[in-house]
Amino acid sequence: MTTDLILAWGLAGLETGLLLVFLWGVWRLAARLRHWLDDSVARSCDEEPADPHGDQPADHHPERLALPVKVPGWMPYLRSLLARIVELMALFLSAALLFSWLSSVLLLFPLTEPVGQRLGGFLGDALGTVGQGLLKQLPGLIVVVVIVALAQAAVQASNTLFRAVSRRQLQLSMIHPETASATRRLVALAIWAFAVVAAYPYLPGSQSEAFKGLSVLLGAMVTLGSSGVVNQLMSGLVLVYSRALRVGDHVVIGQGADAVEGVVQQVGGLATKLVNVRNEEITIPNAVLMSNAIKNYSRLSGSSGTLFSTRISIGYDAEWRQVHALMLQAAARTPGLRVEPKPYVLQRALSDFYVEYELLAHLDRPLQRLQVLSHLHENLQDCFNEAGVQIMSPHFMLQPAQPVMARREAP
Repeated sequence: MTTDLILAWGLAGLETGLLLVFLWGVWRLAARLRHWLDDSVARSCDEEPADPHGDQPADHHPERLALPVKVPGWMPYLRSLLARIVELMALFLSAALLFSWLSSVLLLFPLTEPVGQRLGGFLGDALGTVGQGLLKQLPGLIVVVVIVALAQAAVQASNTLFRAVSRRQLQLSMIHPETASATRRLVALAIWAFAVVAAYPYLPGSQSEAFKGLSVLLGAMVTLGSSGVVNQLMSGLVLVYSRALRVGDHVVIGQGADAVEGVVQQVGGLATKLVNVRNEEITIPNAVLMSNAIKNYSRLSGSSGTLFSTRISIGYDAEWRQVHALMLQAAARTPGLRVEPKPYVLQRALSDFYVEYELLAHLDRPLQRLQVLSHLHENLQDCFNEAGVQIMSPHFMLQPAQPVMARREAP
């Protein structure tokens, strides 16, 4: 009896040693796998750096159409997911080894042999149930993986196509370069939505009542809580496909005192961002944007710059040719105004007591509109003061004794 106990204790010690070795091996392998994942992500980000100012690589050549082989943007998230899966597998193997060791050690001693048999039977039944479940769900999981892989390939192909259109490397009659980015996102969303619908029946547990109830609950929450978001998204789509705005345009949103003026920095799905002359970023929801008038100074300017104007009113006793010359002289002195196309003057109205003149000129930088306009007003005052022409809108209560007329000779 003593010999059997010594032998049992010796076998228990041997099994304990083997358990420690196996546990060390499992966690050593898990650490190596996590280290390999970190190195893979680092190499992917170093080989293909992303351009911080766009969605193309930093070494992109316009004449060459690059295929998106790697997407460093989602690689860190994939690494985190795989690392968590490795940790869970290591914990599962460790728990299985501990359970097997405990049942094996209990079987070595007569007093604990029944408990060991029960534990061993429980472990065998549990592993058999898990194995049968995995084998039963394996074909569905394979189908889901195939659907996800096909959807990812389709999204990458569509992204390559629409990015080529947005960079004007490829021309399609049905897609405009300004709307290619929004179309790319919509097509990707449609592809993934189709993939989810196709893969849903093959997901484990998708036919259970609990899964169906949870799906209905989530659908109701999204339906009730996304009415405002859908309104903003639809307004954003109308804004993009109407091409009312694009990045870099100098615009005025609204009218009167509530008008917002600035340069468009981003046209998003939910809101549009502007930067005004005070270097303040203004975010306007797309629904609010669509309900207001949009004055775009850059849309029709082309390469000639943004057109802007200022008005003055001069009495009828000032010769109009001289007024034109003085206004053009002030424009020529003002920095920030283009020489070509040349500034010009219009007579907008012949009022009861004065003539209303408007000077129109082309501006290089829209964000400096207020500063350039201030300098132009200063130069207008200087030019008119130097010529002895007063900038004033006269109003008469009685008929003047002499006719209010300009001299006949030209200046």
